[in-house]
Amino acid sequence: MLNGFKEFITRGNVIDLAVGIVIGAAFAAVIDSLVHGFINPLIAMLFSKPNLASTMSFEINNAQFSFGLILGELINFLAIAAAVYFFVVLPINHLQRLRKRGEVAEPQAPAEDVILLQEIRDLLAAQSGRGPGQTTTPKAPPAPPTGY
Repeated sequence: MLNGFKEFITRGNVIDLAVGIVIGAAFAAVIDSLVHGFINPLIAMLFSKPNLASTMSFEINNAQFSFGLILGELINFLAIAAAVYFFVVLPINHLQRLRKRGEVAEPQAPAEDVILLQEIRDLLAAQSGRGPGQTTTPKAPPAPPTGY
């Protein structure tokens, strides 16, 4: 069970996901500072309130409702989504279109995981007496025992 967990944690996709989450959190902090350092002062200038959370708020039977808080988080979300789209998605899509038209060459070096798999294949082939890159056709499974 521990070996399975170790394999899961060290799998490339999990590490990439963890890096993405860390980068995303740092990026969210940048957007959050943009909201608090630029957008909230604009709101304070327009509404005479420090932020949207304190605007459009009301209370009914000791229950506080704040539509401004929801609107503020929506602006924060849209700012993050716009930044991801314009700085990540749009350039990658443009690069893919250029590669599809042949205007930009594909990367020449294979990915690290492909190289690792090729090395493993070659080591296994060397252990079994075949040369690197040689493959064999799979043997048929043995016939099931009879006489049950």
